[in-house]
Amino acid sequence: MFINIRLFILTNHSINNTMKEEKLGFIGLGNMGHPMAKNLERSESVLSVYNRTIEKAEDFKEKSIVCHTVAETVENSDIIFTMLTDDHAVKAVYEEILMLDISGKLFIDMSTISPETTKEISAAIKIKEAGFIDAPVAGSTKPAAEGTLIIMAGGEEQDIRRAEPYLKKLGKSIKHLGGNGKGIAAKLSVNYFISAIYQGLAETVLFSEKLGIAREDMLEIINESASGSGATKVKTPLLINNSYEPAFALDLMLKDILLAKNAGAGFPLSEALIATYQSAHDAGFGKDDVIGIINYLKDKS
Repeated sequence: MFINIRLFILTNHSINNTMKEEKLGFIGLGNMGHPMAKNLERSESVLSVYNRTIEKAEDFKEKSIVCHTVAETVENSDIIFTMLTDDHAVKAVYEEILMLDISGKLFIDMSTISPETTKEISAAIKIKEAGFIDAPVAGSTKPAAEGTLIIMAGGEEQDIRRAEPYLKKLGKSIKHLGGNGKGIAAKLSVNYFISAIYQGLAETVLFSEKLGIAREDMLEIINESASGSGATKVKTPLLINNSYEPAFALDLMLKDILLAKNAGAGFPLSEALIATYQSAHDAGFGKDDVIGIINYLKDKS
């Protein structure tokens, strides 16, 4: 028994030391990336951060290393997270990364991009003898800050195991769904569903108001019935206050619906969703929170 306990202690000590040796990097400190990187900063690992707009890294200076280039971030790190806006931004960053010696490093892209871009980048990274995981998330800025995101991961088993201690700092659940591209596939599917929920919620609120039901009452009924969900509850304060500061911008949802369509979501609802979100963007609502689509629909009704 004594030998087993001693072996357990030594093994755990070894694992903890291995974890501490991994230096982390984070590229992309936007609405989601900033709170996620802050959660990693609270771990015992050395963290290097980079953002194209350097001011967004200002509050990392005390505890972390603020880098001025992508290359500096990668060179300082063993595991590098990327959280960027779209395919164009991700490609630009990984073009720089692929010019470096990255052998043995692990890259975790948490952006929402096309499956094609994910697979191209993962293949190129592996040629350079590095690892790659696509790990987009379900959840917006509040769960990002709380470390309660749901992480959908595609990649090789050994890379997932290596990343797991750090992914656990970011999310309450890590779903390994298969090889590269499977994480993105799940993310596009989830956001397709959520886009329909938000348009439906906005239309329902407007419809009930036309029938003389107060917005607060209708939202309480929705949230306390089978039609309610985390998605409806998180947007309720914005709808009640009629204030649409973006946790997840309408333009980002439009991007994701178009990605879903290009990936094969050619359903009757797809065309209706694209038409509505595209028209809302064209009318100037793209920078509002996604549930701000209610203002576009109100103008049209």
